[in-house]
Amino acid sequence: MLELVSEPDTINFGDLPEEIDALLQQGVAAYRRDHVRADRLFRQALAAAPQQLPTYFCLYKIHTYQGHLDEAKAVAELGLAEAARQAGWPADWRRWVPHDPLPDGAGRFALYTLKALAFIHLRNNDSTSAANMLGALRRLDPTGAVGWPVVAALAEGIGSE
Repeated sequence: MLELVSEPDTINFGDLPEEIDALLQQGVAAYRRDHVRADRLFRQALAAAPQQLPTYFCLYKIHTYQGHLDEAKAVAELGLAEAARQAGWPADWRRWVPHDPLPDGAGRFALYTLKALAFIHLRNNDSTSAANMLGALRRLDPTGAVGWPVVAALAEGIGSE
């Protein structure tokens, strides 16, 4: 979804206002040394432009990495709601319908974030919620384009222990 570009350690967050991209780049760089500063920079970007979806990604990703699963879940849910709004989809992911071809932009971000939420629920020992989300993703993204089969495999591995 996000990719490295020519400058070392620069992330291509897509078409963002320059000031938001700068905050996200600073947050990514800060994360290596100072998780609190990274969180503050990402939240500053979110407050300035809550419609910019990559900010949600940065926040839920760092909190998932740190094991702050309740915070990761809260931010991912906010990002999911914003992406659904931008895509013109219902707020409740259970009411989403498959699109052919798979959507780009906000729709793809919504599916990707639903996958992230399934992973967060799985890590938080909520296998029922994770399974429900993965079931929806099987229907919405049958080819696994947003990567949900990896989370499904993890869930199966946990279930067989």
